Formats: sequence, C-alpha cells, structure tokens
Amino acid sequence: MSLTVHQFPCLSDNYGFLVRDDATGTTATIDTPDADAILAELAKLGWTLDLILNTHWHPDHAGGNAAIQAATGATVVGPREVTRIAPLDRPVGQGDTVMLGETSLSVIDTGGHTLGHIAYHDAADRIAFVGDTLFALGCGRLFEGTAEQMWGSLSRLAALPDDTTVYCAHEYTASNARFALSVDDAPALKDRAEAVFAARERGEPTVPTTIGLEKATNPFLRAPLLRPHLPPAEAFGEIRAAKDGFKG
Repeated sequence: MSLTVHQFPCLSDNYGFLVRDDATGTTATIDTPDADAILAELAKLGWTLDLILNTHWHPDHAGGNAAIQAATGATVVGPREVTRIAPLDRPVGQGDTVMLGETSLSVIDTGGHTLGHIAYHDAADRIAFVGDTLFALGCGRLFEGTAEQMWGSLSRLAALPDDTTVYCAHEYTASNARFALSVDDAPALKDRAEAVFAARERGEPTVPTTIGLEKATNPFLRAPLLRPHLPPAEAFGEIRAAKDGFKG
C-alpha cells in the first residue's frame, strides 16, 4: 500500500483521519472535526500537514479548517460549499483529481447529505473517504438533497470494487444496526449486528467497513431488494424516511 491511514476518535462520535503518502511523506487530514485533536495527533506521529481535504461544509467537518491552516500552512481543498464557513484554496468536484504526493485521489460527487458533498477515492489502494454519505450500516440524513440525488451518490459508491475499504466519519454503527434489523431480516445482517454490538461493548471501532460488506447488509444499499415494488430511488427514500422517524 502507498497510503497510511491513521484513524482516531474525536468530538462525541466523529473520527479523524490523517493520511500519509508513504513514498513522499505528504500528509492530509480528511476533514477537520476537531482542530486540537488533529494537531495533537500530528505531533504524536511526528507528521507535518500539507493538505486539508474537506468532504462537505458542516462544522464538524470543516470547522477546524482555519485553526489547522494557521498552525500548519496546509492547503485547503474541498467542494465549493465549504466557503460557507471557511476559505477554500482549491475547489474540486466530480472528475477532479487531487495528488497527495504520489497517491492519486479521485473526487466523486456524493451530494445528498449536503448538495455539494464529495468523496475521495484512492483506486490504487482501494480506499475511499466518504464523509457523511455512506456509513457502516447507514447513510447520511438528507439535509439538503433529494432521495434521487442521494441514491445516485450511493450507487456511485456501490459501484466501487467490493474490497474497497470505506472510511466514514462517524461511529453510528450500533444505532444503524438497530434500525437495519427493523426493516431487514437477512441472516448476514443479523450476524453482523451481533458482531457490531459486541465490538461496541468492548469499546472497539466499527469503522472502516468495505463496499462489499455494505452491499450485503446495509438497508439503504439494499433498498430495491427490500422494497421491490418501488423504483430504486423511491425505495431508498422510503427507508430513509423510516430511519428519520425510528425511535429504537
């Protein structure tokens, strides 16, 4: 692998990700949920920061941009919507490429949670940083986009190779599993939910996940199978609405 990923918890349920190109030592942070925590991790690792790669504009993803840029001089890259809360050095969107040293990161449009949300895909290492679009056993709430937009975004991610490692931004998996079990009785889901609950009892993370595992067990990706009488985007929208009202 040419990319080292250092994952650590921050805020109440976010994960921070520091990613380093092994060939050059060039380093990025994926989003900036907690500036102090990210700077502390950089110091602990002895890494210097070159890039801030934002997935979307929400404060728990871009709120630390200014403080981290001031401390490190890192270049801020992300969707244009980030300018709602912080300056942006390089706006990027679908089809663009960001070079992290010798590692090529393709930008994928994953709008829906926010209109301009993006993901970063390292095809060579089969790694994707998906922000709040796809979660382990879940997906982001539709704050700005439509069900059709989000289904398109999830479909683009689902089209990645099954062995793609997926780094999502929050530890929501136990609550996602409880909802998933309310709408899907697949044996693979039941087995996974038991493993998730046990891992969380031990204080272990359930992130990262993989595209293949999500396709097999995530009710949002399985929506057309769970609601076969509906067009796929409508099936997804119905399950997303059910999750919004779920009290379990």
